[in-house]
Amino acid sequence: MRLFGKKKDEKEMVKEQSGCCCGGNCNEESVEAAKETLSSGANVKVLGGGCDKCNALEKNVKEALSELGMTDEIDHVTDFGQIAAMGVMSTPALVIDNKVVSMGKVLSKDDVIKALKKVRG
Repeated sequence: MRLFGKKKDEKEMVKEQSGCCCGGNCNEESVEAAKETLSSGANVKVLGGGCDKCNALEKNVKEALSELGMTDEIDHVTDFGQIAAMGVMSTPALVIDNKVVSMGKVLSKDDVIKALKKVRG
């Protein structure tokens, strides 16, 4: 009789069955919405619920874009179903040209500039 590790085994089974990085917490609707969000709208996206850290990241992204002379608009995605479907498990996160370049921390303006240059060449 096993008492310990049962929940972990159940979670692993759900993850394997769903084939999803969120462990089965998303549904087809949120996955499709995430794909649409990634492929449409601005090429720079800040993912997060609108907390202070998310807003700080957005501010740093605006400053970095301005310094580089880029006129990209920034989308702020707040729907956690869409965020999870993109494979992001901690916010704030930054997506540039459909690539998740950072998650779980507030990048400085200089770090955002480096990420933009790396992704866009």
